[in-house]
Amino acid sequence: MANDILLKIEGLRASVEDKEILKGVNLTIRKGEIHAVMGPNGAGKSTLSAVLAGKPQFTVTAGSVEFLGQDLLAMSPEERAWAGVFLSFQYPVEIPGVTITNFMKTAVNAHRAGKGLEPLKAGDFLKLLREKMAFVQMKPEFAKREVNVGFSGGEKKRNEIFQMAMLDPTLAILDETDSGLDVDALRIVANGVNALHNPEKAAIVITHYQRLLDYIVPDVVHVLKDGRIVKTAGKELVSEIEEKGYDNL
Repeated sequence: MANDILLKIEGLRASVEDKEILKGVNLTIRKGEIHAVMGPNGAGKSTLSAVLAGKPQFTVTAGSVEFLGQDLLAMSPEERAWAGVFLSFQYPVEIPGVTITNFMKTAVNAHRAGKGLEPLKAGDFLKLLREKMAFVQMKPEFAKREVNVGFSGGEKKRNEIFQMAMLDPTLAILDETDSGLDVDALRIVANGVNALHNPEKAAIVITHYQRLLDYIVPDVVHVLKDGRIVKTAGKELVSEIEEKGYDNL
């Protein structure tokens, strides 16, 4: 049904520094679905996530993207976030001098302001913070630490899922969230993603490997090669990729 469509991408082309990376991507995601996007290095997977989030260094040259019926490409990055789009970075950045508590308070209240809501009261915010930190098994003392400064790879990724839990997005885009994670950290991240998912939301999981998709089971799997989606199927496609590789699909 048309009213179930959360994200609709048609003929999307995008470039960076005059080099075309996306060469006509078509993709439809419905509420409640988890889509995996796989493909070799340089296929355009991270570019797709960056374009959806509105990173300014990427130039859209053709196509359209609708999010809940709105023109996503006409929105600023902030407006996309307020509308419910969340990007988990492949390489989370460090923000020296800014504690996780202050960072999240600013982010949560900016989201609320974007929706015309009053800022959370201090007590309500701290209650939410503690609840979501426990949800992703993050130690309470991390709230006082500077954002990602001195964090291990797994701690940085767990912090990303914590941010996602705090902001409660409608569309979560996970750009190679499994990169550099050990099995325990991978399980915690995946469990958080699964627990936050519901029939009104959707997720795009960008990955090279099957192991993340053993924990976050996709409804639909796409193979992106040379800037185009060349194959779409169900979760069985993941095993086919593991067996044959991308070149033999």
